[in-house]
Amino acid sequence: MPVKKKKKKTARSTRLGKPQKKTIRKKSTAHKRKSISRSRNRSKAASRKRRAWIKYSAAALVIGFAAYVVYLDITIREQFTGRRWALPAHVYARPLELYEGADISPDKLLSELKSLGYQSGPLERTGTFVHEGDEVRLHARSFTFWDGPRPATQLSIEFEHERINAMRHAGKRLEIFRLEPRLFGSVLPNRHEDRSLVRLQDVPTQLIHAMLSIEDRNFYQHIGVDPRGLARALWVNLTAGDVVQGGSTITQQLVKNFYLSAERTLSRKFNEVIMALLLELHYSKQEILETYINEVYLGQAGNRAIHGFGLASRFYFGRPLSELNLAESALLVALIKGPSFYNPQRHPQRARKRRDLVLSKMVELGYLQAAQAAKAQSTDLNVVQQANFNATAYPAFMDLVRWQLQRDYRPQDLSEEGLRIFTTLDPMIQQQAQAAAARRLTNIEQARKMPANTLQAAAIVIRTDNGEVQALVGSRRGSIAGFNRALLARRPIGSLVKPALYLAALEQPQRYTLASRLRDTPLAVRQPGAPEWRPQNYDRISHGEVLLVDALAHSYNLASVRLGMDIGVPAVVSVLQRLGLRRSVETYPSLLLGSIGLTPIEVSQVYLTLAGGGFRTPIRAVREVMTHDAEPLARYPLNIEQVVDPEPMVLLNYALHQVVQRGT
Repeated sequence: MPVKKKKKKTARSTRLGKPQKKTIRKKSTAHKRKSISRSRNRSKAASRKRRAWIKYSAAALVIGFAAYVVYLDITIREQFTGRRWALPAHVYARPLELYEGADISPDKLLSELKSLGYQSGPLERTGTFVHEGDEVRLHARSFTFWDGPRPATQLSIEFEHERINAMRHAGKRLEIFRLEPRLFGSVLPNRHEDRSLVRLQDVPTQLIHAMLSIEDRNFYQHIGVDPRGLARALWVNLTAGDVVQGGSTITQQLVKNFYLSAERTLSRKFNEVIMALLLELHYSKQEILETYINEVYLGQAGNRAIHGFGLASRFYFGRPLSELNLAESALLVALIKGPSFYNPQRHPQRARKRRDLVLSKMVELGYLQAAQAAKAQSTDLNVVQQANFNATAYPAFMDLVRWQLQRDYRPQDLSEEGLRIFTTLDPMIQQQAQAAAARRLTNIEQARKMPANTLQAAAIVIRTDNGEVQALVGSRRGSIAGFNRALLARRPIGSLVKPALYLAALEQPQRYTLASRLRDTPLAVRQPGAPEWRPQNYDRISHGEVLLVDALAHSYNLASVRLGMDIGVPAVVSVLQRLGLRRSVETYPSLLLGSIGLTPIEVSQVYLTLAGGGFRTPIRAVREVMTHDAEPLARYPLNIEQVVDPEPMVLLNYALHQVVQRGT
């Protein structure tokens, strides 16, 4: 029998198999759909997270930027609104007083005027003079003294026999007139910045126009940053192939100088732009311009940085800003770009070229006529020697000023509050004293065949009527700061002690007079715990019995020691202290011949009392102190006290005259 095929089974199995396959495909598709759905959900969630992160990050950046702007805003306003600078104290010499009969020659007056920066020429502006024969006419500057302001004044001074014969102002006789004092020193802040503040209304218009022409022509139009100026500077620099023009506004320059460092980074430039915008937001153009005029760096004198046009005017021209002409104003503005590179003393050609460019820019912007610029461009630079403008021209005298002021002021007061200190210094006498000391030392070295510059000296010149120090020399080279021998060098005073010794004796008139007899013979002084002291005369000769006045006139040591041992060493010390000695000293017998070590200024105080007839007047170097705003702060009036009776003082001074006339 034929075998039957199992078709149905096959068919069923086939039929059964298809549904199974369809079911599997349906499950797979659903799974994929679910996976895709889950992926889409995850993607949407991630997208939402990214958007949230971006949103929060942006918000954080905005908040952070806003906080940073607020911080910069506070920084700007704190310094700009408050005290903007640590102002140095400026120290002035004595004002030269002119009056009928004063022992002042025309040459001395002209020398004083030139040291103050006066110029020979028409009297149309202040700071000028005319000299004709025995007459000097001058247009004096205004100045605020400690006792009030003195306006600008024109006067004529007539001379006769090297003295002032008459003074007139507006046809009327003047009894007395004070020239403004010379600024000769400053007490600088720690940053060694010096400046003399000026108000915007006192700045010449020509200087402001020059500054705007070369530094920021759109100053009054922009809001702190000038996009047009940046584009113009970029084009000019690309055309020239060099950096010949900057794009920073005056406001940006002020921010950079006032708040930021000089580093060239994007972060600093970013801060500069933001702070410039904030500065313009809070303050007027006039306030920004005035601050810039007083802040801009314009030169260097040793370790002293010259800031602001007010001080730069005196630094380069020796005159106040108000007296500068067009060419001089343009030269100061030219220095803004590079005070060292365009220094008119070291690089006059560069300075002149830059000055002429400033003048040309003023013509281009309509501030000048071409003829005016050409006339100014044809003039010389006319700058003074910077060597004459030191932070402290006379450092030894400045030590004395600080020494006297330290009782009343803290060091930071002297270097930060802008005090105006009026002293007793006479620059002419100071220069003569320094020259005399150097000349005398050279003569001694040459006479004794010593190496040059071996010896040192100190000198003090004091007015005996009021104790004012007119000159003080602390070393051979008076212009260099260092060890001040006038104030610090303690040396045995030798026979300088003898006037105090003899005064102590003359204060006992029942025992001693000028006619008293003293023995100038050898002696031995016994001292506990020490060998015998056997003094000798300078010439090693004893002179027997001598008069007291002769013993002092000839400075006999033996007679002086015998006299001192009789009245007692403590009595001599007491006289020294009444005369002005503040140092405590030991009462050894050798003190009678000056074994004590004193400084020149201590000896000067003692002798000042002797010269004052027994009236003690404290030595002083400071007359008055004023604030920066010219308000009186402290006065240092005469303080006189009688410490020696007239009778013994008259006798002693007679004996001291004999020292000069016939003694040592």
